[in-house]
Amino acid sequence: MKRLHFTIFALILVFSACKDPVQQKNKKSLCQGKTMGTYYRVTYLDHRNFKPHIEEVLKELNNQMSTYIPNSSISKINQSQGEFRSSLSSLNYFIPVFNAAKHIYKDTEGSFDPTVMPLVNYWGFGYTEKKIREANPKEIDSLQQLLGFNAFTLEINDQSVTIKKDKRLAQIDFSAIAKGYGVDQIAVLLESKGVYNYLVDIGGEVSAKGKNERNAYWTVGINTPKPEARATDLQQIISLQNKSIASSGNYRNFHEKNGKKYGHTINPKTGRPELNQLLGATIIANDCMTADAYATASMVMGLEKAYKMVVSNPQLEGYFIYGNDSGGLEIKYTPDLKPLLLK
Repeated sequence: MKRLHFTIFALILVFSACKDPVQQKNKKSLCQGKTMGTYYRVTYLDHRNFKPHIEEVLKELNNQMSTYIPNSSISKINQSQGEFRSSLSSLNYFIPVFNAAKHIYKDTEGSFDPTVMPLVNYWGFGYTEKKIREANPKEIDSLQQLLGFNAFTLEINDQSVTIKKDKRLAQIDFSAIAKGYGVDQIAVLLESKGVYNYLVDIGGEVSAKGKNERNAYWTVGINTPKPEARATDLQQIISLQNKSIASSGNYRNFHEKNGKKYGHTINPKTGRPELNQLLGATIIANDCMTADAYATASMVMGLEKAYKMVVSNPQLEGYFIYGNDSGGLEIKYTPDLKPLLLK
């Protein structure tokens, strides 16, 4: 289920990191840097420099949910033998992500499953040594026995939190939802400072509020789903009106061995990399955490199931790029999305 994000390209000009504030309330400011193994870029209309506050939020998010940090909260949970306890304040970001992941796991009937991490590592797309494997049915079946997010429960008692797992070796990975949540938390930070015109982007997961310096809605571009495509090769431009957007795709992040391509989206139900006609799934939602998770689930489900799921949910819109039998690209999107398509 883990995946590298199918690129969403924020259509803004980038010149420098945050500059010294000047007394111009509607001045366009830019903060940028690195986080969660990718970049972050925050554009907003205000003269103040919020970079220290933004990086403080991102640091704490990583401390709670990065599997690449050995002493992070999620790493300690994965290393535990069945029960992990901590204070409520030390898991303030982890808890809402856990609860949202649990809901989406049920809603997608397991297509979104944070416990797929052992298989992500097996196929060489996780934090372990990168290896390209031939499928071993016995090993895959053994790892699949560790899957299922229902094995994890979270209990809050006063100011303490207990996370239990029924399967001792089970592990969780929030990489397919945490970046979206990070976007949401930076948006919360900006609004707490009185900023209501912004575009927040973490590794292609984007949230927009208000309008840009030209008094127009913010726009984002969906990258053309081809391995050779540049970041500026856009399949579609979308007007993002007080919404969040996230995409997922297999067209760039894959291993190849003996002529076979192994995509990084692991299907929890088969234990194998999922390669189907769906090349890229873009989801628009009210918050970026939701868009992030459902984009990943869409790639696991495939075109028809993903489209049916999104069109039946009034909180979601979807834009899907898929390959046809002749090798060309086709587009399918939910009806209410059409007014927002600019290209």
